[in-house]
Amino acid sequence: MDNLKKLGFGCMRLPLLDEDVTHIDYETLKAMFDRFLAEGFTYFDTAYPYHQEHSEIAVRECLVKRHPRDSFLLADKMPVFKITKSEEYPMYFQQQLERCGVEYFDYYLLHNLWSEAYDLTTKLGGFEFIQKIKAEGKARKVGFSFHDTAPVLDRILTDHPEVDFVQLQINYSDWESASIQSHACYDVARKHNKPIIVMEPVKGGGLANPSEEVQKLLKGYNPDASCASWAIRFAASHEGVMMVLSGMTQPDQLEDNMSYMKDFQPLSGAEIEIINKAAEIIAASTAIPCTGCQYCVDDCPKQINIPRLFSIYNFVQQFGTNNFPSMHYNRAVAGRGKPSDCIGCGMCENHCPQHLPIRENLKLVSAMFEKK
Repeated sequence: MDNLKKLGFGCMRLPLLDEDVTHIDYETLKAMFDRFLAEGFTYFDTAYPYHQEHSEIAVRECLVKRHPRDSFLLADKMPVFKITKSEEYPMYFQQQLERCGVEYFDYYLLHNLWSEAYDLTTKLGGFEFIQKIKAEGKARKVGFSFHDTAPVLDRILTDHPEVDFVQLQINYSDWESASIQSHACYDVARKHNKPIIVMEPVKGGGLANPSEEVQKLLKGYNPDASCASWAIRFAASHEGVMMVLSGMTQPDQLEDNMSYMKDFQPLSGAEIEIINKAAEIIAASTAIPCTGCQYCVDDCPKQINIPRLFSIYNFVQQFGTNNFPSMHYNRAVAGRGKPSDCIGCGMCENHCPQHLPIRENLKLVSAMFEKK
């Protein structure tokens, strides 16, 4: 695997049989994994909470059981948000090995570090644990995924120069974002000479189907290139980026991604100018910069479908009332809490990687859709 291709298969948005995220379409997924490997791609990324704890099992059934272990690279992540005492690290790690059906991970990460999570992980010995499993051969390379500001990242990498890599949210929409700080975090990782794995290059799918104005701009330059290809190539074009993860839900998305990443070509100067213009257009029109990661949902006492509601709100802000937003809103709240049901507990904001003011944003959604 010396000639490692830069496209990784993110197992956070796998194909489904129905609307239940635990009902993963194994047959479609097997075919997609087979195609991915057949085209020379090898990197797969999963995590404990993905698909409500069913992603790791799907990886075992559709990949691990069906292909030689040395034919692919597998990444998994320690759910630091579940850890309350040091003894839980080996327990969760062993469970992940069993779920995935492997004896080791090629890449292993502390999942979703931000300021408070980092402090707790430091206190409980998380960094010592990943070094231990690396020494034992149960993890070939160790690092962490990160959602916070550049100064926090600098503190972590200064404190822990021993980590092998870092996983960052990088996409052209968030590159100059004051909250996400993609560019600033990238610069910190480069300063510390850490290889970078990119997550959310298409911003939860948003950059695969951007506004009509952005699509017109991109298609005007290259009618044959998908909007997603611009986003993934942007991320992959940066020096020091070793892998770009894409959550591919359907075979056509897989085929499109592989078509331009099989023999990857960085963005040209002219293409960079186009993508910068696209970012400016998006920045002027996106109301709530939610990536749809779902971390805010699990502990919501009112079971409010926060990411879906934000997506609908953003759609209306960007595209008006086309595509029946009220119908989508009604489906999003069916059997669940409405935005106005929020009790202001703040659990969602504690888990939000983007540090969004979720409670205030829910008031915006409520004002848009709930008739008084």
